[in-house]
Amino acid sequence: MTHPGSPQVRLVNEIALQFAHQPPDTAAEAIAGHLRKFWDPRMRADLMHRAEVEAEELAPLALAAVRLLR
Repeated sequence: MTHPGSPQVRLVNEIALQFAHQPPDTAAEAIAGHLRKFWDPRMRADLMHRAEVEAEELAPLALAAVRLLR
């Protein structure tokens, strides 16, 4: 799972848990919106990079949200 060196992965997975009760498409859109609104561009860039190199570390909803950021 997440390693201590990946705070963005840990955070986005925690955010994804908060939206798990919603339909997946709605949840992914809401998570992506949260990331756009509240995360610094450098944090988003790091998260997008980590999604490419360690996608297995992201919760499915988190990964879906990151894909919407592109």
